[in-house]
Amino acid sequence: MDMTPTAAPSLRPTGDGEAADTSRLFAQVAFNHLLGLQREFAENGVARLSLQARQELTNNFGVVHGGVLMSMLDSAMSSAALSATGFQKAVVTIDMNTAFQKPGRGRLVAHASAQGGGKSVCFCEARIVDEDGEVVARAMGTFRYVKV
Repeated sequence: MDMTPTAAPSLRPTGDGEAADTSRLFAQVAFNHLLGLQREFAENGVARLSLQARQELTNNFGVVHGGVLMSMLDSAMSSAALSATGFQKAVVTIDMNTAFQKPGRGRLVAHASAQGGGKSVCFCEARIVDEDGEVVARAMGTFRYVKV
C-alpha cells in the first residue's frame, strides 16, 4: 500500500458559487496514511473506517493506543458529517467525548453516523468494534461546518 499522501487539498470553490468537492480530503490527510486508516464507506451521513492493529500503534500494554482509537473515531465521525452534506462542505471538530470499553486488538472497524444539527454544526456518534463484534470504544462529537 502506498503510504505517500497526495498534494495538499485545495478547498477553493469549484466555480461561480459552486460548492467545493470534499470527497477526497480523507485520502489527502497524511496522518490517516501514517495510521493505516482506510475509509470503506461514507454516504448519506453514515461512514465506516477500518484499521489493522500493528506494533507501532500499541501502548505499553500491547494493545492499540487510546489516541489511535480517538483519531479513528474522530475521522469516522467527520466522514459521516461530510457525507451528510454530499461532500459539499468541510468540517472541524469542536468537541468529542470518548468512552473506552475494552482493549483494541486485531482488525478494528469504526461505524459513525450524523445524528442531527443544522447549517453550521453536525452532531455525530461512533463506535469501534473488534473482530468479534465487541465494542472497543464509543464517541459523540460536534463538528462545525466551515467555508471552503
